[in-house]
Amino acid sequence: MSLGNYGRFGAVLRDGGVLFRVWTEAENLELLLEGHPSSPFREFTKRQDSIREVFVAGAAAGARYAFRLNGDGPFPDPASRFQPDGVHGFSEVVDPSFDWTDAHFQPASLRDTVLYELHCGTFTPEGTFRAAEEKLSKLRQLGVTAIELMPVGDFPGRWNWGYDGVAIYSPARCYGRPEDLRALVNAAHREDLAVYLDVVYNHFGPDGAYQSLFHPHFLSAETMTPWGRGMNFDGPGSETSRQFFIENALHWISEYHVDGFRLDATHAIADRGARHFLAELTSAVRTKAVQLGREVRVIAEDSRNLVTLLQPESEGGYGLDAVWADDFHHQVRRAVAGDRAGYYADYEGSVSHIAKTINDGWFYEGQLSRVHGRPRGTPATGIDRSRFVTCIQNHDQIGNRAMGERLNHQIPLETYRAVTALLLLSPETPLLFMGQEWASSSPFQYFTDHGGELGQLVTKGRLTEFGQFPEFSDPGQRAGIPDPQAESTFLRSKLEWEELARTPHLHVWNWYRRLLSLRKEVMAADRAFAVGYFDDFLLLEWRGEPGILAVVSLKGGAVTNLKGNPEIVFTSEDPDFTVDSVLPVWDAAGKRLQFQRPGCVVLRVGRTSP
Repeated sequence: MSLGNYGRFGAVLRDGGVLFRVWTEAENLELLLEGHPSSPFREFTKRQDSIREVFVAGAAAGARYAFRLNGDGPFPDPASRFQPDGVHGFSEVVDPSFDWTDAHFQPASLRDTVLYELHCGTFTPEGTFRAAEEKLSKLRQLGVTAIELMPVGDFPGRWNWGYDGVAIYSPARCYGRPEDLRALVNAAHREDLAVYLDVVYNHFGPDGAYQSLFHPHFLSAETMTPWGRGMNFDGPGSETSRQFFIENALHWISEYHVDGFRLDATHAIADRGARHFLAELTSAVRTKAVQLGREVRVIAEDSRNLVTLLQPESEGGYGLDAVWADDFHHQVRRAVAGDRAGYYADYEGSVSHIAKTINDGWFYEGQLSRVHGRPRGTPATGIDRSRFVTCIQNHDQIGNRAMGERLNHQIPLETYRAVTALLLLSPETPLLFMGQEWASSSPFQYFTDHGGELGQLVTKGRLTEFGQFPEFSDPGQRAGIPDPQAESTFLRSKLEWEELARTPHLHVWNWYRRLLSLRKEVMAADRAFAVGYFDDFLLLEWRGEPGILAVVSLKGGAVTNLKGNPEIVFTSEDPDFTVDSVLPVWDAAGKRLQFQRPGCVVLRVGRTSP
């Protein structure tokens, strides 16, 4: 009897032993099984799809194994469920059974979802799945409804962002064992938190990706990504290659109970076939979710602003549930931090452009992009705004900066509170990056732990990349850029949770908690939303009787002629939210609001037409 494993790839428990399966065209294939008197095994059954398999009676969970290909090796299983000694070592047979207690859990709807992106290695001092469990109740108290784990597929070295993963079926051993990840998901569900997993299906990492040694059709012969050769989704052998990645997603759903995926850089996935890989993947995920009586969502990170991603297959789309919409981040950052290099050159950060971005889900819907030199985007008319994931920070937007500075390191806290209100009181699905809810002092820097020449190349490449920026043209300035290979860069990026007990961090936490409470209130009431602007102010209105109106000032100044019967509920300058309160001046008779500095005022009103 199977204990939950299925599909074509990897080592799975069967009654009385283990079935080992691998996709390879190697003429001579050997299975090495540590401690087994009959090892190596050379007699495999070959299926029509080039899958080789052998059943080993008496083998059990915990067994270590590897393969030799035409005399070379040993090499780990491309679909290994665990790599206890790292991505270059022997694989381990894993028992997927677990004492789950989440039978009645269902994730919040997208409309009610607040995502919280975290990196397991820096989220806690210990940097493990088990340690992350201890913080879940704090996130739920904040108002978060889902955690999004940066990639956990195993990677080379002791620390990494996860996008250099190569053992994509195997939880990274530096975070814990498979049962530890299952325990984290189970604990999250107990706290009524969904778990989304960031997965990378556009490339393998540069070290330890043995898949193409087993079969040349794992990688595309034609597609190159910024990180190396792309995956083969449309060439010879692509049917089995596609299945390898689709079954990876089904593996996380079935054996780890994850509730959704964030697909990394889908714009880098090339597929010229009749049915796009993204459509096939999303369909397979939905089918598995129905079989399990659960809801599982698929979200894409994609820079193209293509409505095709969100349209159903029946209309020629890929049918994904949601997409990261970066225009909001770029507009806001341009407005409050002044960024104008690179892709920021396409944004002016005016209140009118920010309002349009909130209203439409993204800003570019076919206009000419100066950066790309061609039109970018498509209109998203009729698409529910909850299907756009927005942020003011994420791992890329912090960590891809030379010093890994957070937004709160670069702008005053009063401005930070104002843009936080824009994020959390808009109808798009908000994503927080770990620590932003208390304006963490820790940076999030780019870190890797590659060995030998590759590690040296990563260090050199980082300096070369930023040498093109005017602020780092001087060699002395470049010398201050953190070395991604240094352990100190990794350790510096860890959150300091004790900050939460101190000012001003506790005040920022209170602000986030209050806004998320209000967001929950207006979402539960299913209120209609409108966004407008007046001079340098943005006005976010959730209509009702009474309505909720958030007036956001990014510069300070006065706004007049507020309609209805406005009554202040709270402001970003209340003593609970700042240590140096400078309250706005409210003239109730004249319905005039004077901001002394950037901030947000939330009012209850009747009909409002500012």
